[in-house]
Amino acid sequence: DQVAILHSAFNDAERAEQWRRLRSGAARVGVGTRSAVFAPVRDLGLVIVDEEHDHSYKQEETPRYHGRDVAVLRAQRTGAVAVLGSATPSLESRYNAERGKYTLLELPARIADRPMPAVEIVDMREEFLETRQSALFSRRLLESIAGRLEAGEQTILLMNRRGFSSSVSCRSCGERLQCVNCAIGLTFHRRDNRLLCHYCNYAQRVPKVCPSCGSEYLYFLGSGSEKVEDELRRHFPQARLARLDRDTAAGKNQYERILGGFREGVFDILVGTQMIAKGHDIPNVTLVGVINADIGLALPDFRAAERTFQLLTQVAGRAGRHHLPGQVVIQTNSPDHYAIRCAAAQDYAKFYEKELEFRRLMRYPPFCAIANVLVRAATQEAAMRLSAEAAQQLGPGGEGVKILGPAEAPVPRLKNEYRYQILIKALSRPRLNDMLHALRRYSVEQKWPATALVVDVDPMTLL
Repeated sequence: DQVAILHSAFNDAERAEQWRRLRSGAARVGVGTRSAVFAPVRDLGLVIVDEEHDHSYKQEETPRYHGRDVAVLRAQRTGAVAVLGSATPSLESRYNAERGKYTLLELPARIADRPMPAVEIVDMREEFLETRQSALFSRRLLESIAGRLEAGEQTILLMNRRGFSSSVSCRSCGERLQCVNCAIGLTFHRRDNRLLCHYCNYAQRVPKVCPSCGSEYLYFLGSGSEKVEDELRRHFPQARLARLDRDTAAGKNQYERILGGFREGVFDILVGTQMIAKGHDIPNVTLVGVINADIGLALPDFRAAERTFQLLTQVAGRAGRHHLPGQVVIQTNSPDHYAIRCAAAQDYAKFYEKELEFRRLMRYPPFCAIANVLVRAATQEAAMRLSAEAAQQLGPGGEGVKILGPAEAPVPRLKNEYRYQILIKALSRPRLNDMLHALRRYSVEQKWPATALVVDVDPMTLL
């Protein structure tokens, strides 16, 4: 009765009640998601950030803040202790420990000295050469799932992409069906028989013919968690399956029902996206399978390898957490990539060393401060003109500053706005702040539209 819970699934009245309990001192512990870092806890003595590496601590809309960094600053200002917990710390946090800014505390063994799961990497290129089939599951994974079903044990399968097929194209003219609001392909969700944009939530029915050439030969490319579930039902019709992603867990009740059912043994296999990878402690899970470990590596982002390593390491840790030994099968087309190799070996130190060297060579965080300046406009011409003005205002940057762009953003049109971006890398954070404040003042003086300029300091994604 001294704990207050804070998260967005509460209605306004429930949230206000929790807030008042903390402010009055009736509750002395606040537990919550990102914005809970602002909770009015009295006489604050301890701030714990669990899974501190998780990029969802960064708010991607105004006000743009990082929950972990706010936690550290708040603890510093109140004389409290901040504890950042993670099996795969962010490079920035680990580097701060190396420099003596943070104190490093290590837990080198699992509870009760239980062994880590045995991890096996399956090269899907060799699998194709041997079977001559472009299958979703390798023979090794199917054999392992069958063994767990026979033994009455449970399996978690990770496919970090929603939907049934990731894109739909026309065989005749090659046209890819895109969102009307964004320069991004639509994802096919078979359960609802619709195409969905995962950026703006635009949805449409699957057309009978190609909207460009009228051909009826449409084909579906790529796979998502929905397709994994469908294929599993075909291979193991007797198995009890559940899927956990943003489509099946729209509210807290569905999420708790699916996860609670799996924990209680109602389901044999749980398929899902990254939300199944972290924190769950389910005694009967002895097998974890990763369907496509390469998905995140292809993203145009300097943190792609770090995210992939973290996700694979975290999901591998769900297997064999109690008395039964665990097994992990990682399917990949890039078996020699250091992120996948280090995750399979559960070797954070080696990954940190290799990734840190890459960041040092390319001058990325933690060796510099970085800001992404995004310019948005209703027309491409306006976006190009404003981004050119922004670049001119920023100038050459000077010593210790590198300016890249302007260039089209990786997603050049989003929610009916054209987007150009400028990336600024600076060795001095005060110098970076001065440049950004000057640019903001310029945009106000020139009466730019209120939403035209977006400044993201320490961005977690460059998309």
